[in-house]
Amino acid sequence: MTETKIYVGLNDATIRQQLYETDRYISILKNICVAYHVPFSLSTIRGSYFHEDGEYTEENTLVLTLIDIDKTTIEEIAKDLCSFFHQESVMVTETEINSYFIQDSIER
Repeated sequence: MTETKIYVGLNDATIRQQLYETDRYISILKNICVAYHVPFSLSTIRGSYFHEDGEYTEENTLVLTLIDIDKTTIEEIAKDLCSFFHQESVMVTETEINSYFIQDSIER
């Protein structure tokens, strides 16, 4: 199985500031995942980086985690996030994982 993470910064690519509340971006991200019919996990972190001109930036970042989703769908989601959040790029990481489920044996 492959675990894919898509990191999406929330600062606008042009003005280099976050335009809306983080919850608004989370809502958009959820709607995208529902539209693609993919299960997901989401976390919010703080990130930082240097622009090509050397300017240092800190920003809120959403990390979308997808398990065993085909690469074409991953790339489509990443492109949509890049566009909807007005980003120069988003970062995608892939990791091979082993996973299993544990179920509660209590009857309900």
